[in-house]
Amino acid sequence: MPSAPTFDSALLQGLASNAASAPLAGDCLRSAAAALGVTIDSKDFAASLDERLGSLPSFQRQEFVVPKKRTLPQIDSTVANLDEDCVYLVGNSLGLQPRKVREFVNEELDSWAAVGVNGHFTGKRQWMPIDELVVGGSAAVVGALPSEVAVMNSLTVNLHLLLISFYRPKGKRTRILYEANAFGSDYFAFESQAQIHGLDPSEVLVPINTRPGEEVLRTEDILEAIAHAGDTLAVLCLGTVQYYSGQYFDVPTITAAAQHVGGAALWDCAHAVGNVDLRLHDWGVDGACWCTYKYLNSGPGGIGGFFVHEKHHGKKLPLLAGWWGQKKATRFDMAHTNSREDGASAWRLSNPPVLQTVSLQASLEVFGRTTMAELRGRSMLLTGYLQLLLEQEVLGVASGDLSVITPLEPRARGCQLSLKFRTSRCCDAIFEGLERRGIVVDHRKPNVIRVAPAPLYNTFSDVLNFTKTLAAVLRDSVDESPSAKRAKA
Repeated sequence: MPSAPTFDSALLQGLASNAASAPLAGDCLRSAAAALGVTIDSKDFAASLDERLGSLPSFQRQEFVVPKKRTLPQIDSTVANLDEDCVYLVGNSLGLQPRKVREFVNEELDSWAAVGVNGHFTGKRQWMPIDELVVGGSAAVVGALPSEVAVMNSLTVNLHLLLISFYRPKGKRTRILYEANAFGSDYFAFESQAQIHGLDPSEVLVPINTRPGEEVLRTEDILEAIAHAGDTLAVLCLGTVQYYSGQYFDVPTITAAAQHVGGAALWDCAHAVGNVDLRLHDWGVDGACWCTYKYLNSGPGGIGGFFVHEKHHGKKLPLLAGWWGQKKATRFDMAHTNSREDGASAWRLSNPPVLQTVSLQASLEVFGRTTMAELRGRSMLLTGYLQLLLEQEVLGVASGDLSVITPLEPRARGCQLSLKFRTSRCCDAIFEGLERRGIVVDHRKPNVIRVAPAPLYNTFSDVLNFTKTLAAVLRDSVDESPSAKRAKA
């Protein structure tokens, strides 16, 4: 009988590395199942993985509030046990609430009630420098120096601030290169920035398209587009993990190519932060921005993150200024003398929202118990398990009506797998069937369901329950189809 792999921190960090000798998640899972004498799709195997990996710091489910099925709006008591936790696989849209959030927020509400305006300079967390409490933790998550990170605003505001500084069209260097299927808000930022400079977006915005019949961009096609743009490229901006397909781009290679032709490389990390093991400083990324309500679990509409590499600090880049970007020692002098803070803090505009900031702090304290490398390795196992179960349990039942459009290579994706259905009608029906049974995923029009096992709180049993339920819903949809009814008749 083959020996089972040792599921420890070293294995997880090995999975997360890009070394050629690094183990593959699927191989580890198959070896473990064979050593136990069980099948991949058995409850015993999922429970064994949960037990063996549950004591590592990369698993912190107990620190989060998991909704019960009975509280979900679309639940159907005839097909779901209302007393069970729901299967929450939608951290790519909104992360679960950390247990400490309520405590932290209530402490600041109590401070406001007790001392009023004095809370800016007194109390457990002084409000004036409160964003400083989350800069270090955020920097650790994105692989940056603390001086390169600011926590402020929201994602698209921060993208605009980056473009103000790095998109400086001059002569023929006017183009913005972006993914054709970019998130809508990013596109609107690009379009409006071109218009602000008096340029025609149709002439300066250059989308990179997938090849016909393919769902993800090839790195070589991105590099070719950069080379073709050459000295017309002002800015390249991609989503680090593509929101729709789940593709994880080769950030260092693409960044280097854009900079080689004289362009700036900016990255939207909304679906990457807290999901993959980022190295923004080491990769030499010019600028990046992110939201914190997805994998960073800061709550709906949570505060945004911002990164500018230290090589740009002190270079007097043009920026939109506000009083919170002025040096703390003189900020309240109200003098009309521009005395910028050092580093990314110079881009801050206004004092940060206290309740949003402490919500993020509660989550970052959980992240601080582990490392992104260990989390990434656990994520590779979880999503690798999801992939194996889909191949074994689901795709055959779907009879060609379902495909996985996310890259199957673990290093080319984050935790999300995107399931594409043949028709939007089929997708809607399957999504509704999952909702009725207490499975929480999300639907992106026209015909994709995104499934994202978040390593901090999702279990292998969650993944197994999802695939078993999906297979059952698919079987029901096949039995209820008009052609199936005619065959039975």
